[in-house]
Amino acid sequence: MQDVSPSHSELDDIVAAEPALENRGRWGVLVLAGGTFVLVSTFAIQLLHANGSIAFGFDTWRPVVYAYLVWAVSLGASQVLRRGQAGSRALFVLPAVLFIAAMVIFPLTFGLYISFTDWNLSSFEGRKFNGLDNLRQMMSDVFYWNALLNMLWYSLAVLVEYAIAFGLALLLHAEIRARKFFRVVFLLPLMLSPVAVSWMVGKSMMEIRFGPLANLARWLGWETPIFFSDPWLAKASIMVMDAWTFIPLMMIMLLAGLQTLPKEVMEAAKVDGATAWQTFWKIVFPLTLPVSITAIMIRIIFKLKLADIIINVTSGGPGGATDSVTSFIFREYRDRSNVGYGTLLAMVYLVIIVVALTTLLNLLGRWMRGYGQEES
Repeated sequence: MQDVSPSHSELDDIVAAEPALENRGRWGVLVLAGGTFVLVSTFAIQLLHANGSIAFGFDTWRPVVYAYLVWAVSLGASQVLRRGQAGSRALFVLPAVLFIAAMVIFPLTFGLYISFTDWNLSSFEGRKFNGLDNLRQMMSDVFYWNALLNMLWYSLAVLVEYAIAFGLALLLHAEIRARKFFRVVFLLPLMLSPVAVSWMVGKSMMEIRFGPLANLARWLGWETPIFFSDPWLAKASIMVMDAWTFIPLMMIMLLAGLQTLPKEVMEAAKVDGATAWQTFWKIVFPLTLPVSITAIMIRIIFKLKLADIIINVTSGGPGGATDSVTSFIFREYRDRSNVGYGTLLAMVYLVIIVVALTTLLNLLGRWMRGYGQEES
């Protein structure tokens, strides 16, 4: 039997290489510690100087950016020194991770800091820390809570939009004449910006004196067709304009899901004598559930950012009846120049969105699993 044990020279090489690897690992730790010290100390000095706690510091936050670049280089060098080939491979992913951290984590951290300051652009005093005063103001701000309640109604309207979009998708999936032409026509509203829709529909077609929709309402017997005077009518008008803009997005996603359905299953249902409703409820709807959930979630995300139409048409009126959280925060910045309070409202809204969407995804996942078990 051949002896495969390492020779004495190979063992000597391995033993000699171990101290070198340990030295490289120590240098990697020192390099990373040095870069981290530069970043943390630069950030701490600038933060204390911005708060007025210390007299010396930097005029801008630019040195912090330079310190972050130094830390990024030290992190990459540390990976190579400590992990060798595995660290070299990690360098291909590291720039993307550092870019995401710079574009997401840093702004969120800065926004969280601004949330606890009194910073009004119309004041000569500048930015100053005010603790939990902004949070107390938010708790007693009835207009902000009204905007949150409006967002609940706007989000529930997505279910109606989904039903309309599914019906249009089924229609365009069927064998009808000029099907390609209608697909293009139904996508036209999606090509318009919400600002254009607000001026074209809200400011022009719904204008009380000369708007065609107002004239049609008079012809039908409505003497004073003021679409944006009554709170619920104004809210419904905003919902209609927003739905007209984004229903094509859900429709095209559902249409793509319908086109991926296996034709064999549909043909087998016809052979078994299933009606159109039975085919839809027992086959089409369950198979398109993943696409439906995706379309609904994406639409809800777009709905939570609703602001353009409201700002241009009603400015949140009458009396805040049509306000969304985004439009309300926008007015806090533009009209009141209240950066600190507006940032706190935005941060709280972000937390609410993350919690709500995570909970909704978990509930929908459980419902889909239960629905699949019932069908099986």
